Amino acid sequence: MKPQAVADGVYYVQGESALGSSANQNFISNAGFVITADSVVVIDALGSPPLAQRLLAQIRAITPLPVRHVLVSHYHADHIYGLQVFKDAGATIIAQARAREYLSSDTARLRLQASREELFPWVDESTRLVPADRWLGLDGQLREETLEIGGTRFVLRPVGPSHTPEDLVIAVPQRGVLFSGDLLFRGRIPFVGQADSAGWIKALDGMLAVRPRVVVPGHGPLSTDPLADMQLTRDYLVYLRDRMGEAARNMDPFDEAYRATDWSRFEKLPLFQAANRMNAYNTYLQMEATQR
Repeated sequence: MKPQAVADGVYYVQGESALGSSANQNFISNAGFVITADSVVVIDALGSPPLAQRLLAQIRAITPLPVRHVLVSHYHADHIYGLQVFKDAGATIIAQARAREYLSSDTARLRLQASREELFPWVDESTRLVPADRWLGLDGQLREETLEIGGTRFVLRPVGPSHTPEDLVIAVPQRGVLFSGDLLFRGRIPFVGQADSAGWIKALDGMLAVRPRVVVPGHGPLSTDPLADMQLTRDYLVYLRDRMGEAARNMDPFDEAYRATDWSRFEKLPLFQAANRMNAYNTYLQMEATQR
């Protein structure tokens, strides 16, 4: 784990293009941090407490300023299992209020239970789910909010439901950097899961319209050509919906539809074998439900 400079006082660490495992400590996502005049703001907390401890040590090697805030792009395990380290270090955690439903769900509980076995010893019985100290949008209204921290503006834009219901895109206008969370998977197949892919496409369209200069994705290397990189993620989601939507309308069985689909544009991307069939199946089920 080595922080890479993005802009003046802005850094990120890049996880592996792999599935989470005990071998990689669940280091499969990115995290970033911004040094302001009086403190450090961290964006996402990585996928295990030991990873977060390593990130905190890296930050302290660069600056003596304290980490006072953590901004959470969304509450997927590979981005949040390190939150307790920053919470214990005194940071205030800020996230979108729709994540509360996930935190109280059986899905979150069972995911942590499985992770304690699959990712042991990096995720264990002492690993806990950490709620935000400040929830944005508690009144149910999705609105852009601006935080002024140490003389630096952070613009938090809710863009869910898309990859998750609670997605936040975080811009640092003074530094010319955008943290996209998992709206952008660069150089690999995205994890779609139960995502609202139509909302995800709409959110990407909004980001494309802004024409950001530099984007730190949720996964993969820094994007200095974000229009092209976001377009690839968008094209993949559109293709999934187009192909699986047609199969659902025709009532074609999923296995037949999957075999008949031309995946050649995407099949050489990392994690295609691991993720694409599941992505296609979940999209098929969603598109099938819309036909009823």
